[in-house]
Parts: sequence; structure tokens; C-alpha cells
Amino acid sequence: MAQRIRRVGICGYCDGEFSVVGMTRHLSACPSRKSAVAKSDRRRGRNFSLYHLRAQDEWRKDFWLDLEITGTATLQSLDHYLRRIWLECCGHLSMFSRSGWNSREYDLSTRISDVFKPGAQMTHIYDFGDSSETLIRNVAVRKGKSTDPVHPVVLMARNIEPVFECIVCGERASSLCFECIIEHDTWGTLCERHSETHPHGNYGDPVSLVNSPRIGMCGYDGPAEPPY
Repeated sequence: MAQRIRRVGICGYCDGEFSVVGMTRHLSACPSRKSAVAKSDRRRGRNFSLYHLRAQDEWRKDFWLDLEITGTATLQSLDHYLRRIWLECCGHLSMFSRSGWNSREYDLSTRISDVFKPGAQMTHIYDFGDSSETLIRNVAVRKGKSTDPVHPVVLMARNIEPVFECIVCGERASSLCFECIIEHDTWGTLCERHSETHPHGNYGDPVSLVNSPRIGMCGYDGPAEPPY
């Protein structure tokens, strides 16, 4: 797989770029986030426990999300968000477990506050055949009001889409050939020019590369955008 690894992400509050390690420190100090939090906390109503969760693909570490979710929300809400931004392709089954396969499974009606104790980590598995496995850990908890008064999950930061090289010319790739993957065991990334002349078509035209660890699996083609 010709890929230039850059484990860098963008802060959703200030658009600053930080490493996957540095983003945790940045979010705790980001002036733009502090301003958004202060504005939210001025709203009427009760305060909640809000959980900063880091979701990271277990095998492709350059894909990660920093989320904030209310403690009263359920794992169903988190599952829905992960499906929409990263995973959904064919309506596969999914589950949360303590540490992957053959470990305790949690009901989707379980509240976030009941499972994400300080330092806790769990695994989310989507598709029990061609599986995507996401590690989710509790980074921090704060008391207050969510910066999104309507939805249970806030996207605070996300990795920058990895750069792949065209297997023909080495330029930046924009699409992926599934026939290369399935029939030829080759990560068939192609630039726009070579995508138009690529000879493989048994699995349809090459699909656009998107910012998701699910790309190249089970026909996933995105859109890999936040659901809200």
C-alpha cells in the first residue's frame, strides 16, 4: 500500500492542525473550544457529564476521531454516529465489547456513563464478516452543557485524509479499484488520469477515496462525512 503516513488531524473549533497525540492537549486548551463551551454553559437548564472519547481504527491508526458525547446518551447513539461517518455500507450487524471478539458484549441501550469509567476502553465491531474494528477510549470527562444542544455527539477533531499514491505513476491517488484488491491482491489506488484508462471493471468503476478506514472493504464508497 503506497501511503504517506501523517497522523495529523484538524480541530473542529479552530481548524488548527495537530498530531494525534497533540490533539488531546490542544482540545483541553483551545481558545475557540473554550469560547464555545462558555457560550453553551450560559444556556438555561441542567449540566451533564460530557465524555471526550477517542475513536481509532484498530489496524489503521491514521484514522481517528475525537468525539464529545453526553453521558445520558446510549451506545446506540455512538453506533449510529460511527456508522454514518465511517462504516455504513450494507446494513451489517455491529456490537460493542470490552476487548474485541469473545469478550463481554454491551447492550446498545447501555448509557455512555455506565461503561466509560475513567480510562476505560472498548471495541466497536461493524460487520461480522469483513470486520471493521474501532478502539474507543475515555480521554476526559467534564461537567457542563454540550456545544450542540440538539444532537448527542459532537465531532471535536478528525484525522486529515491519508495520501495514497497512484500505482501507475506515483502521483496522488483519488480512487480505488476493487478488482485490484479482490482478484489481484493489490491496493489499486489510481490518480484521476489513470482511473479513466484502468482496464479493470468486473467490480464496477473505481470508487473515490474517502476519509474512512472502511475504504476497500465490502464495497464501501463513503461518503464518510459527519451526519450532523
